[in-house]
Amino acid sequence: QELRPKSLDIKQEELGDMVEKEMASTSEAIEDAVRRIEEMMSQARNESSGVKLEVNERILNSCTDLMKAIRLLVTTSTNLQKEIVESGRGAATTQEFYAKNSRWTEGLISASKAVGWGATQLVESADRVVLHTGKYEELIVCSHEIAASTAQLVAASKVKAEKSSRNLAKLQECSRNVNEMAANVVASTKSGQEQIEEKDTMDFSGMSLIKLKKEEMETQVKVLELEKRLEGERVRLGELRKQHYVLAGGCDAAPEDGEAKPAPAPRRGILKKPPIAQKP
Repeated sequence: QELRPKSLDIKQEELGDMVEKEMASTSEAIEDAVRRIEEMMSQARNESSGVKLEVNERILNSCTDLMKAIRLLVTTSTNLQKEIVESGRGAATTQEFYAKNSRWTEGLISASKAVGWGATQLVESADRVVLHTGKYEELIVCSHEIAASTAQLVAASKVKAEKSSRNLAKLQECSRNVNEMAANVVASTKSGQEQIEEKDTMDFSGMSLIKLKKEEMETQVKVLELEKRLEGERVRLGELRKQHYVLAGGCDAAPEDGEAKPAPAPRRGILKKPPIAQKP
């Protein structure tokens, strides 16, 4: 008891309750995230249309799939923890087991908090993206963060689990599913971003005649600049090839029999001895 770090000076009852409280809080955060995504979906259908609606639906659907995968992972992790406690506590109570393995318990609590926090951040980022007040990159970063935090939860749960445990095998499968769903969020976000940017670039419906003429002239200027730059690069490429031919022209061509011919020796005078034959 004296050797335990002072930061872990928590009563047995409190430590055991903290684990259950944090897992319940994480589950609640994920349920709330699913509800908020459904609300955003309904709002997007009412306030957007066309390409923007298609992009928003695709992103929100991928976020919903990710949340469902996380929810299943948290449920499986909770079942595995109960199995670990039951098989390892012996005659001790659940609170005594958590207190005895306080390092592991704190890692479990930290991982659970990280998963709940990641889910909340993902929903907030998705909300800003749908409202066009946020960045697509935020959503991508949140997806990576969720994948990392779920991996942390799996690692913390796996430490004391039996290798033959069915719950452990199921947890690892859930972890792979979470990674796959997180990758889907990243993919849908990137493709959606490209679609929106392409549409915004080519949308001239709201421009006046003067604005269109100005845009046309500016585009012509850009075209001429790019053509001039392209011509300059072609000239540069031609000069590079000429120099390449000049340097390569000093070397004799390879014999027809396919054997490599050695480079000629520098002519600094009459050789007193015949040159040593080189290996091909």
